[in-house]
Amino acid sequence: MSIRYLLDENLSPSYREQLLRRQPDLIVWMIGDPGVPPKGTLDPKILRWCEENTFILVTNNRRSMPVHLADHLAEGRHVPGILVLRLKAEIRQIIEDLILIAAVSDDDEYQDRIDYIPL
Repeated sequence: MSIRYLLDENLSPSYREQLLRRQPDLIVWMIGDPGVPPKGTLDPKILRWCEENTFILVTNNRRSMPVHLADHLAEGRHVPGILVLRLKAEIRQIIEDLILIAAVSDDDEYQDRIDYIPL
């Protein structure tokens, strides 16, 4: 399993807790953790960090993230992927999808894309 997730600072820590409870070998970091961008970091810098460290960003930022991704790609850069939480999605469904994605996806399957979860 080589998919790694960076959770946006606006997501509840319970996402990480539940992911790791169900899948202890999964790598799940949150904005603000040691070694990752601090809380308050602007999205373009977070995308660069995800690219440089090969983490898929998990966020609820539906409004501006498509613009930031387009700008990032226009600079000739790449991102391992962005997974945006759907409105009204239950945390259980999101956790199940994140575990499934990590288990069966190729490392570059979500590259340079925004996908919405649950799938």
